[in-house]
Amino acid sequence: MTRELFRDDAYLKSCSAVVTALGDNVIRTDQTVCYPLGGGQPGDTGNMSWEGGSARIVDTRYVGGDIGHVLEEGSAAPAFGAEVRIEIDWDRRYRHMRMHTAMHLLGSVLKYGVTGGNISAEKSRLDFDMEDTVDKEAVGEALTELVAADHAVSCRWITEDELDANPDLVRTMSVQPPRGKGSIRLLEIDSVDLQPCGGTHVRSTSEVGAVRIGKVEKKGRQNRRVNLHLDD
Repeated sequence: MTRELFRDDAYLKSCSAVVTALGDNVIRTDQTVCYPLGGGQPGDTGNMSWEGGSARIVDTRYVGGDIGHVLEEGSAAPAFGAEVRIEIDWDRRYRHMRMHTAMHLLGSVLKYGVTGGNISAEKSRLDFDMEDTVDKEAVGEALTELVAADHAVSCRWITEDELDANPDLVRTMSVQPPRGKGSIRLLEIDSVDLQPCGGTHVRSTSEVGAVRIGKVEKKGRQNRRVNLHLDD
């Protein structure tokens, strides 16, 4: 299985690795800094280089339970066992990190079950199990305060049994944390939020920067979609 370096340090921008499997322009390696599509967060893009060649990584996804780097169609590929250098498109990833942390802050303000979500570098959204009207100005002000308060953001692990003993930790209604590995990763925003999450995040809420509530959409009698934007 690929060692997921981004789980312990989301700020790693590159790493060396060894090719462990390849086929159909998908390369697997013994370790990677690339985050694979999941939890509403897109897979990383970047570059893979090796002696005598290089290729664009256009996506990162789970393939057969392991992480696969999807290379640009028609590009060259390294050989099995080759040593490669993997570099992510950092500006894109960092926006995803800021967005993902901002979404957790939004969920701490709107204390409802979450029915869906999606992250992108330009706009993100969370869907809430609610029929109440969203006060955009009040929610926006609350988010700004949480960002400015510079709350520490960190991750820790608990066992699946510990999660079962604390079911209220899970806010998402449609997707449950992945099981089978014996442990669950928690994302903690000090004094603000604690819930299972496998995504990449910034180290402090102040890194989120200027965030703005966008369009609020009614997606059903009891479903409200709230869009988020980063104002850079």
